[in-house]
Amino acid sequence: MTDTTHDDTSGHWLSDAERARLRRPVNQRAVVFTLAFTGLVAAFMMTLLTPLVPELPALLNVSVEDSLWAVTVTLLSAAVATPIAGRLGDLYGKRRIVLVLLVLVVAGSVIAGLSSSLLPLIVGRALQGAGIGVIPLGVSILRDVLHRDRLGGAVALVSATLGVGGAIGLPISAVISQYLDWHFLFVVSGGLAAIGLLLVWRFIPVSTLRSEGTFDGLGAVGLGIGLVGILLGVSKGGSWGWGSPATLGTIVGGAVVLLLWGWFELRTKSPLIDLRVAARRTVLLTNLASVTVGFAFFASTVVLPQLLEAPTGTGVGLGQTMLIASLCLMPSGLIMWAMSPVAARLTRARGARTSLLLGIAIIAVGYVVAIFLMSEVWHTIVIATAIGFGVGFAYASMPNLIMGAVPATETAASNGLNSVMRTLGSTIASAVLGVVLSSNLVTVGEVTTPSASAFQLAFVISAIAAVVGVLFTVFIPRHHKAYRQASLPDADDAAADIQPAGSVTKAA
Repeated sequence: MTDTTHDDTSGHWLSDAERARLRRPVNQRAVVFTLAFTGLVAAFMMTLLTPLVPELPALLNVSVEDSLWAVTVTLLSAAVATPIAGRLGDLYGKRRIVLVLLVLVVAGSVIAGLSSSLLPLIVGRALQGAGIGVIPLGVSILRDVLHRDRLGGAVALVSATLGVGGAIGLPISAVISQYLDWHFLFVVSGGLAAIGLLLVWRFIPVSTLRSEGTFDGLGAVGLGIGLVGILLGVSKGGSWGWGSPATLGTIVGGAVVLLLWGWFELRTKSPLIDLRVAARRTVLLTNLASVTVGFAFFASTVVLPQLLEAPTGTGVGLGQTMLIASLCLMPSGLIMWAMSPVAARLTRARGARTSLLLGIAIIAVGYVVAIFLMSEVWHTIVIATAIGFGVGFAYASMPNLIMGAVPATETAASNGLNSVMRTLGSTIASAVLGVVLSSNLVTVGEVTTPSASAFQLAFVISAIAAVVGVLFTVFIPRHHKAYRQASLPDADDAAADIQPAGSVTKAA
């Protein structure tokens, strides 16, 4: 049995093996590359089955509604696992939890790859969805190990992977789905996750900044039940009926559970999420803005593919194949990647609040333009690129706003909650825009597609969501009393001071 000794500086226990790893020099380039790669892999899992959705009922011999669980469960799993993984990372080491999440992704890929029926596929996809927690954990690791001069750009890059992975993954999934056996999707996903696992094991240093306390298991269960209830009701409301007992029961029941969960968390000595910190004005408004950004970004992935793939006979669609439609959305992800260093420089110069405000404003303008430009393929490329431009700035700024307003020992849990807010926005977008596009149809012969007015209404709603995000961002304080707690045990603690909202705090 390995002996453990107490690290008097950091206030927690480290094994001899962990101490040995701490003596290794940190390759900061390798750390950034590793966390960006794992972020891309995790985001890829979210869109892995998207091109295959129309064929799933026939492949699995199930109904259309049942087949959608293979997609829905990934979303639910990501929403529940992310804040829990963040708290576990703060308590027991972020590197350790990232490794666990990647093991779950590999296991999920194996289970799904061997499946020929719906139930094992759902299990595998749930395990894959849990992997999305590596992105907020990765952002928190960057704060712990990078020099402050490199932190802003690295945070922007890793944050952008949430959108980049999905945008790049779509055409890859489309090619595999179209030309190879669909099980090969999970061979690719499992292989990528295994590579990420090895990279993390080799290059990410042991987490030395950990919180005191114990894991709040009851709080984790309560949060999971509440989130699943609300997200399930919102995502399935279109098929169940918005006034049905099932929809109302899950949404209202989930809301009641979350209220009870909040009451419990405020009275728990070691809560899963410190709601007093989450209620700080900067954190609260950033999370609310994140809901609108998640809505606006996901709206482009819901509406634009349908517009591109709808038959031209109705006078609305653009008649493109699944692969071409995926390639048209790809510039959105690439521009997010390209804008990450620009967003980092803007954040460093003007603060993360300015970067977030600019990003959401660009998204709003993009959707306003989309109302009038939707008749050519290049129109959709321009719109997707504009949305990606804005989302790139927004995603890069939100972690900096969060980390500038919470204690260093709670960065993973707080970033995890922020990720849940984006997921909530995406779920709402899927439900709302699904109803809009399915309720306004045009039929020519045997072909039925959403009408032009349906697409325009979807763009109007998305623009309104972005405008609401702008309003939330305007009210984020320009200055706040920031935590200046050191991120590594051998760093000097700096006194708290007044600084621009969202500016990066010192990291060793």
